[in-house]
Amino acid sequence: MITAIVGINWGDEGKGRMVDLLSGDYDIVSRYQGGNNAGHTVVNEKGKFILNLLPSGILRENTVNVMGNGMVIDIEHLVGEIGRLEEKGIKISERNLKISDKAIICMPYHKMLDILEEDRLGDAKFGSTRRGISPVYSDKYMKKGIRMGDLFESDEFLREKVKNIVEWKNLTVHDGYKAEALDPEEMFRWLRTYGDPLKKHITDTTYYLSDAIAHDKSIMFEAQLGALRDIDFGIYPYTSASSTIAAYAPIGAGIPFAKLDNIVGIIKAYSSCVGEGPFTCEFFGEEAAALRGAGQEFGAATGRPRRVGGFDVVASRYGVMVQGATELALTKLDILQDMDKIPVCVAYDIDGELTQEFPTGERLNRAKPVYEYFPGFKTDITGCRKMEDLPKEAVDYIRYIEEKMGCPVRYVSVGAERNQYIQLF
Repeated sequence: MITAIVGINWGDEGKGRMVDLLSGDYDIVSRYQGGNNAGHTVVNEKGKFILNLLPSGILRENTVNVMGNGMVIDIEHLVGEIGRLEEKGIKISERNLKISDKAIICMPYHKMLDILEEDRLGDAKFGSTRRGISPVYSDKYMKKGIRMGDLFESDEFLREKVKNIVEWKNLTVHDGYKAEALDPEEMFRWLRTYGDPLKKHITDTTYYLSDAIAHDKSIMFEAQLGALRDIDFGIYPYTSASSTIAAYAPIGAGIPFAKLDNIVGIIKAYSSCVGEGPFTCEFFGEEAAALRGAGQEFGAATGRPRRVGGFDVVASRYGVMVQGATELALTKLDILQDMDKIPVCVAYDIDGELTQEFPTGERLNRAKPVYEYFPGFKTDITGCRKMEDLPKEAVDYIRYIEEKMGCPVRYVSVGAERNQYIQLF
């Protein structure tokens, strides 16, 4: 079985929570894109964990975790993340963590360039997490990247490679932004300091995962962010710099020849969004503050308050389509349990015309939400474990989402704990 767990909307849908829940049925969990620019929050019997780079399966003792070639890895952050988990008793070894030798290293100058450009843009900024993601992906495609496998090369080779790249970078950092010039020797020392401890985890994930498939191992691909942050299909240019789409998962993990058997789309019972860009269903003022507080909607990677709104049928149906979801997991239904009425954005009004197709480009900036309201269920559902335990209004809401998405809801999350969910089939 090869399954992808992907976000349907802008990210922050609860993918980490669902990967942690479902990973017990899989031998391998693989991240296939992105870096430490987003976080997956997992709550289980071991405590609360925020994972930025490590796959969420790292919290299960018998699961092998793979960081694929499609990722960009801040090795300083990764060393720190591993250390924090180990302090909480999570064992991480070369057996349960494998890093692709083809993954690109996110260097300190990538973060510097990210910050310099966001500051230059001012009010026109993209809402970057300032963690170097766009600059490092740019370098990858400029063929100026340093890969994890380069850490095995001699000091002479690596020092020369860094020197040549830094010379090129200083044309932008020093001559363009007028910032302090980069020191190539400092960059080399940084690579050795944080890269050498990770060498025991680095391998060719193509051969590893190919062998796993040959031996009928089950694999779960874990995405970061959601469909609307995809570099091609998202709300460009307010997107991530990588492909968050399920179809990219085998490529970014290292096995482009693999075929997905199942695609689980994670969708929240309302909408949330971190960062800049169009967010048609957005609430403001007290209404936003109440929903944000109830859902504890603050970015796991940055701590930034998330923008929130009602469930967006238009955006979600588009996300289900481009992800090719075969089933859905509906998260945070319990957050709606105190609402008298539940808001749902059922269409967009663009220049006086109603549409149920998600627009791209400038038209999206002019979209206004058209809301309908569903009766609230005003009942504590956190203890529900079967569909028949839920109040009728909650069941009707789930069935409405299924109908509008054209995709069955298989899991419903009614709390943050690992066992607080309902499986419908």
